[in-house]
Amino acid sequence: MSEIITIANQKGGVGKTTTAVNLAASLATLGKKVLLIDVDPQANATTGLGFNRNDYEFNIYHVLTGRKKLSQVILKTEIKTLFIAPSNIGLVGIEQEFSEQEEDFKLVLKKKIAEVQSKYDYIIIDSPPTLGSITVNALSASDSVIIPIQCEFYALEGLALILNTVKIIKKTINPKLCIKGFLPTMYSSQNNLSKETVDNLKQHFEQKLFKIKDENGFIIIPRNVKLAESPSFGKPAILYDAKSAGSIAYQNLANCILE
Repeated sequence: MSEIITIANQKGGVGKTTTAVNLAASLATLGKKVLLIDVDPQANATTGLGFNRNDYEFNIYHVLTGRKKLSQVILKTEIKTLFIAPSNIGLVGIEQEFSEQEEDFKLVLKKKIAEVQSKYDYIIIDSPPTLGSITVNALSASDSVIIPIQCEFYALEGLALILNTVKIIKKTINPKLCIKGFLPTMYSSQNNLSKETVDNLKQHFEQKLFKIKDENGFIIIPRNVKLAESPSFGKPAILYDAKSAGSIAYQNLANCILE
């Protein structure tokens, strides 16, 4: 059975999509068959893999509204074992459509994924930067969640919201849901705030940080020019510059997850 992992944080700009794209690509280059599902209306994961809205007619919106099966919208990517279910800005209006649907709308995505789940080793879901019904759908469908945390002053303040959401979903809808780990992102060794954020994470959540194999350290995603540039070229960092610090950090994360 495949493992389903949602990348979630209700704050925007924390490296959520960067994590979804680069973790999925790194797992795929390690020989795993990976499906990246983009349920963020901004569709950044979709464009980050080189697709724009003219490249496909149907997307995850059509799947969630029952017009298409998930298998009918999946696209092949540049990496042979990496596939994507694209998103579209039309997804913005789905909150209203969901609210008018049957009571179990929180399980729509889970049911759609079940149709294709056996075909993939990993399914990575890039969720929107809100805790609305789309994110609830993603968490309800998942085995675990990775929470990217930007290394900045307010980073830990909003953490209670996502932790509480995970707790509620675990209690009410998805008992198997767990936090796979916290991932510090946009780390700068020259910045004291970065160091303080990581220290705080170690103090409160050390067991939930991703450890580097055969080392004492934890996986931390650095601020990295190549990592920032790669989406504009429609490539994950591993295809844009596999030896960049950002790409290596995500390759380490993929290896950590495979263990």
